Amino acid sequence: MHVTSPRPLCVDLDGTLIATDTLWESIFLLLRRNPLYLFMLPWWLLKGKAYFKQQIAQRTALAVETLPYREAVLLFLHQQREAGRTLILITAAHEKIAHAVANHLKLFKEVIGSSATLNLKGEKKVAWLDQHFGAGNYDYMGDSVSDLPVFRAAHTSYLVAPSRYLQQQFSCPAEQIFPAPRRSWKIVLKVLRPHQWAKNVLVFTPLILSQQFLEVSKIFDVTLAFFCFSLVASSGYVINDLLDLAADRVHTTKKNRPFASGSVPISYGLPIFLGLIGFSAAISLIFINTAFTTMLLFYLIITLSYSFYLKRKMIVDILVLAGLYTHRIIAGGVAISTIPSGWLLAFSMFFFISLAFLKRYIELLELNDLHQLYGNEHRTVKNRNYWVDDLEMIASMGPTSGYLAVLVYALYINTMTIKGLYAAPHVLWLICPILLYWLTRIWFLAKRRLMVDDPVQFAIDDRVSWIALVSIALLFIIASFIRFA
Repeated sequence: MHVTSPRPLCVDLDGTLIATDTLWESIFLLLRRNPLYLFMLPWWLLKGKAYFKQQIAQRTALAVETLPYREAVLLFLHQQREAGRTLILITAAHEKIAHAVANHLKLFKEVIGSSATLNLKGEKKVAWLDQHFGAGNYDYMGDSVSDLPVFRAAHTSYLVAPSRYLQQQFSCPAEQIFPAPRRSWKIVLKVLRPHQWAKNVLVFTPLILSQQFLEVSKIFDVTLAFFCFSLVASSGYVINDLLDLAADRVHTTKKNRPFASGSVPISYGLPIFLGLIGFSAAISLIFINTAFTTMLLFYLIITLSYSFYLKRKMIVDILVLAGLYTHRIIAGGVAISTIPSGWLLAFSMFFFISLAFLKRYIELLELNDLHQLYGNEHRTVKNRNYWVDDLEMIASMGPTSGYLAVLVYALYINTMTIKGLYAAPHVLWLICPILLYWLTRIWFLAKRRLMVDDPVQFAIDDRVSWIALVSIALLFIIASFIRFA
């Protein structure tokens, strides 16, 4: 596409120049700063779309340098500009955002966006272009069905990542189309982070430890509980990703997440979130019990509180993460009307506090590398209340918490309760060195920078972790069913 023309090329922003929507981005940025703005959004919208955009824009500042720009479109625009063509950025996004993007790219001669009184979209965009350049005396590049009036009015139109419906409504030569990468079901599924569902296996813990794992009805209930928790957990990940777009885009691995990269439109986020919650609640109420549904609701509230606020509070974020793991265990007990023991809950808190500290430790190691290269501008973790100086403290508290979990487990083995549950309770002692080995190993690997920033993902992919898990399971089975003379 090396076409040049004396006519100005007018370019849309949302979905065209960037693979995202700046209005949605701004809304989530606003809510991340203060969730109470959620109650103001309908009121602003009632006063018109232009007023709505104005109120949001004046309270937010997008990190335009991190937005997911479409490389093929940028290359084409650079070629057109070098050939002497005039480029105009004209968008329904607020003019504050449009100017920020233009100042970053330094490609456009003129920038026009929506104002407090004008929502520059559809026919209004056509009217502005016709008035300034003359009817049909301009070319246009856009992506949306709302751009159809502009496509039809322009002399030449370029379609960027067009939907099938848009191509049916407006046909143009293939060389004037910038197709989007195919969005496979795997990309959409990635939004739900299904690998994180492994955490929800914890709901089976009360079933297993109470020796009820041979009861079919109990297995059915806990399996449904696992599915419900997975859906609700995924809804939390969706919101978390939408609130952390800017931070994720500057992260080495998180920048590839579907919303951050633009591979899945962020406008899909809210419908996905509501659909996951509704489906989970329906299954829980119909097939399990209302008490478990309450546990799901409580989990969702804590997760949202973490995403909006608690994740930025030092130590509190660690305790909340560990608490969410323990919450899964309690919910698993509620699903089968079994109360988990205090020993189990104590073990869970200490064990998962260690893993939560490990996440922060890995983040701080990466930050420490940047700090040594660039100085104090990389001294604190973005969106967290941790400093590079905290590295040594976390390296001490994390493993210690894990060892305390093993100590709690060892004390539990000596209780009278366990002798009535297991045929050979002394076999359970062999689990202690396995736990100690695994905990120590992951901290050593983290220190050596051989650990990904997600311990759960590491354990899923790690052969040694699977060997440890299988060994623990075998020892548990032996202790449960084999009685030694």
